[in-house]
Amino acid sequence: MAVTSPRQERPTDVIPVIDLGPCFEGAPGALEAAAAELRAALEDIGFFIIVNHGVPRDLIDRTFAEARRFHAQPYETKMALRMNEHNNGYMAMGRYAVWTSEVNANDKPDLNEAFFVKRERPPDDPLRRSGRRFVGPNRWPDGLPGFREAVLAYTDAVDTLGRRLLPVCAIALDLAPHHLDAAFAESQFSFRLSHYPPVQAEPNQFGIAPHTDANFLTFLAQTDVPGLQVRLPSGAWLDVPYVPESYAVNAGDMMSRWTNGRFKSTPHRALPPVGRHRYAIPFFLGPHIDTVIACLPTCQGPENPPRFPPITYEAYLRWWYDANYNASAQDDAR
Repeated sequence: MAVTSPRQERPTDVIPVIDLGPCFEGAPGALEAAAAELRAALEDIGFFIIVNHGVPRDLIDRTFAEARRFHAQPYETKMALRMNEHNNGYMAMGRYAVWTSEVNANDKPDLNEAFFVKRERPPDDPLRRSGRRFVGPNRWPDGLPGFREAVLAYTDAVDTLGRRLLPVCAIALDLAPHHLDAAFAESQFSFRLSHYPPVQAEPNQFGIAPHTDANFLTFLAQTDVPGLQVRLPSGAWLDVPYVPESYAVNAGDMMSRWTNGRFKSTPHRALPPVGRHRYAIPFFLGPHIDTVIACLPTCQGPENPPRFPPITYEAYLRWWYDANYNASAQDDAR
């Protein structure tokens, strides 16, 4: 059974910054040190910030530029790429929210528009040919030369970052360093290029309403335009601090289920920006869709039995997307 350090000795109102440089460079003891920091962050608040992560700054900047370029297109052009049954493509503003949220009675749609991409699969890929949900083709704009190439370069880079972080997660959970590697050898990720216009919200309306993520880890490249807030264990909302050239990282529902609730899937929200537009490029990392999410051996014991029944990642995604981001709701968007 895992041994957890006393939480009362650690602050639960501070989002820690973890420097991955020494760990990724192989410095002696750096992997274990990073794992201890990650463990404390995910047990206490569910969020952390990483620096020296290895994703090139110019690639991040170019991806933000592509988000601005995509959303600057006419509405009709974007709607021609409206979300398909695999939840790839364009999502118009005011059509969605996380209706299944357990932390807020979300009753108004979110004030953002987004374009979704998942793993790019060639036509002869067995999963793509299977016709199953979430592994079908992406939708790409015809009138934006270089857009597809830039987005795929970015998703490759952040997918690599996520896999480099897996040994840190494993050691944080008292597992062998490569315990999680097989599940993520072909990860199931979703990438979102979001646009938050500076509009007036109604009561109980948000850029993104309070929710938890469905996936394993979320990587959000930070900008100096505020908006993202985290709900603390006290119930108060904390602005995620801006740290240049960093990622804000949070655990999602799959991480929480896998760890029997030991690592928090923390509620968060985004407020509409004031006076300027906000763009966000969150990358949602998950395991292969056939991965069975069952309580890890180090997160259970006689006095701590598994709290959640095993479920495949595909089954959880199917429930979550159908309840919150059902593609059919896009068909009558105006």
